[in-house]
Amino acid sequence: MMGNGMTGGWMGIGMLFGIVFWILVLVGIVLLVVWVVQKALGGGAGGTEGSALEILKKRYASGEISKEEFEEKKRDLL
Repeated sequence: MMGNGMTGGWMGIGMLFGIVFWILVLVGIVLLVVWVVQKALGGGAGGTEGSALEILKKRYASGEISKEEFEEKKRDLL
């Protein structure tokens, strides 16, 4: 037998906390991987506006587009 009734109850609670702990660890690992991948790919949706404007500025600075085209595209972005 497994002892009296009280130890069986604590063992069940301990197993439950163990399962919850490992689920939280796995969720944390998944969230960490998603965060790292988003950072590696350019920051997700929040960073696209800034990067698009930066690309536009670089294209204007290198002479690829005219001032009028730059201003028009800048208005579209903002």
